[in-house]
Amino acid sequence: MLAIPRGAVEMGRIIADELNGDLDVVLVRKLRAPGNSELAIGAIDETGWVYLARHAASTGADERYIQEEERVQLATLRQRRAQYTPKRAPLDPKGRIVIVVDDGLATGATMIAALHAARAKEALQVVCAVPVGAPDSLELVRPYADKLVCLHIPELFYAVGQFYRDFQQVEDSEVIALLARDAPAGAGVHE
Repeated sequence: MLAIPRGAVEMGRIIADELNGDLDVVLVRKLRAPGNSELAIGAIDETGWVYLARHAASTGADERYIQEEERVQLATLRQRRAQYTPKRAPLDPKGRIVIVVDDGLATGATMIAALHAARAKEALQVVCAVPVGAPDSLELVRPYADKLVCLHIPELFYAVGQFYRDFQQVEDSEVIALLARDAPAGAGVHE
């Protein structure tokens, strides 16, 4: 199980425990549009691989802006890896079925980067799992996953948070605690 921090880590812990599996984070960051930090123009993974959305240029993001945004987000990813898993290397997905979970799919940019990261590390099968997703974003993500699971696909989708009663930000300390918690007996045992 690979969870996109920070919002999906609690969900990832629950799913990993239910499946007697391992939990780690897949570190990706949204590349923010100029003047609108909520709008993703793409995403970057911790290797520096970048997915750039078709609409990036229409937001005023030129090559110089994008390069600077990549630098800023990559620095954040490196800091988070050191903070989240300081005493171990990231789990190796090679040859394993990997479920990549997020708290929802708005633009699909971070999920695309996360799925690419899992596939680049030679996962046997890559599954995208989200509780809610925008219909067009699900179609954008579909080619990057072997399987796609989405519990709710509303026609009117404005933001992930509109589908939660409580959508408070998950703190780094919560992520660290969830990742440090031991998996149930038998976790990581694959036949």
